[in-house]
Amino acid sequence: MLVEVKMANKRASLKSIRQTAVRTKRNTGIRGRLKTLAKKVTALAGAEPEQRREAAIRYVSAMDKAQKVGLVHAHKSARCKSIMAAYIF
Repeated sequence: MLVEVKMANKRASLKSIRQTAVRTKRNTGIRGRLKTLAKKVTALAGAEPEQRREAAIRYVSAMDKAQKVGLVHAHKSARCKSIMAAYIF
């Protein structure tokens, strides 16, 4: 997936390009997982309360981890968790 277009001349710049590619790939996977978990919570809106609660806990945990590493802003994390809490009750 790494494109071989190297416009940098310095070793540090080339390393930065490699690091960015790795981080982008990792962050894309985490964001995709967050979206999937959110869809699972909303899909269980009419299900049993225990199932909704477990799905919401998984989503909140993943959101907290994404916030901890700086992938999601703290305010966005709080807002999303608040919205998902409404699906539990």
